[in-house]
Amino acid sequence: MATIFAGSLLGWYNHRFWIIGVDSYGMVGLVVISYLGSVIYTRRVLSLAKTDALTTLLASLLSWFLLTSAVLVVSGWYFSRTYLLGSFAMAFLWQALYLWLQRPDRHRLALVPGGLVDALPSWGLNWTVLASPRLVPVQAVVIDPHATIDPQWSRFVAEQSLRGVPVIHAAVVYERLSGRVSLKHHSQALLEGWQLPGLYPYLKRLLDVGLVLLTLPLTLPLMGLIALLIRLDSTGPLLFWQERVGQGGKPFRMVKFRTMQTAAEEQGNRFAQADDHRVTRLGRRLRRFRLDELPQLWNVWRGEMSLIGPRPEQAQFAGEFAVRIPLYPYRHLVKPGLTGWAQVHQGYAAGADEAITKLSYDLYYVKHLSWWLDTLIVFKTIRTLLTGFGAR
Repeated sequence: MATIFAGSLLGWYNHRFWIIGVDSYGMVGLVVISYLGSVIYTRRVLSLAKTDALTTLLASLLSWFLLTSAVLVVSGWYFSRTYLLGSFAMAFLWQALYLWLQRPDRHRLALVPGGLVDALPSWGLNWTVLASPRLVPVQAVVIDPHATIDPQWSRFVAEQSLRGVPVIHAAVVYERLSGRVSLKHHSQALLEGWQLPGLYPYLKRLLDVGLVLLTLPLTLPLMGLIALLIRLDSTGPLLFWQERVGQGGKPFRMVKFRTMQTAAEEQGNRFAQADDHRVTRLGRRLRRFRLDELPQLWNVWRGEMSLIGPRPEQAQFAGEFAVRIPLYPYRHLVKPGLTGWAQVHQGYAAGADEAITKLSYDLYYVKHLSWWLDTLIVFKTIRTLLTGFGAR
């Protein structure tokens, strides 16, 4: 209500918005829907890892209020700019106050040293690393049950549990803070019983097709311009086709703009490196802003890829990683994507060690696949495109 009243005061110098007449009811109703939508979205996204409260809140409110403004303009309904601005400002301040009161560092945790506990990122929570088994005023105890600990610690944890203090697996806290699955602490059985979340994959497919069609007036001229520049920059084909591994481990031919010299793959497939001499002058710029991947909209249209998901790996490397890295095949439970959780946090992976890190991000995406996570990746992808993060 505070949001509605604040907008009314700024727009009409009177908190009683209903006296303006029925013409204002449509706008007020849309503001209420926008506020509730932003509250729900912000809460759900902040339950995911690696999210900043104020940034998420601002992005959520902007999206909803811009949508509201677009509906008002298209519909021809009455609207007041000052009312919308006042409502937006009050909605932001009100939710920011709530998030500050609920911030994670207000929750005190006691950490039992050893194992994964020692590798937890020291961010976002107020915790105490216990030097000895002693009772401290905390809201939960964090422990790695796979670590070898003294029997005194085991008794201490049991006593805390009997007192009603929650005992949390360190892998859960690690996942929440890092946005990665701890591969050493994740049971294969948890993924064997995993299923796609209800109707969302079908909705996601409709969104993929719809967005590909909606962006064609922009992407087709842009791809035409890029094709012309490639032709002027170097000799060789415009497009590069390569076998990649898709959902269920099925191979498919992925397409992208050629960014390397035509003889780049004569000595076999290998990862691109920083300042790779095989990359053309134009190709380096295309890779920096991911413009070389625009033709993959064709793969999205065909259903071989999605706009969001783990990046598809080369068939040769996927086979090698599946043998060397436990749980690697489980990243193929979902469709590969143009962008993904690993890409916006790690960037390009070159080699087995970086592939392990990439897998820990990909499995987090598989476990938490949802509309909320996908929209969060969209916002983070925009940042990645603007900065060129992780390109090679």
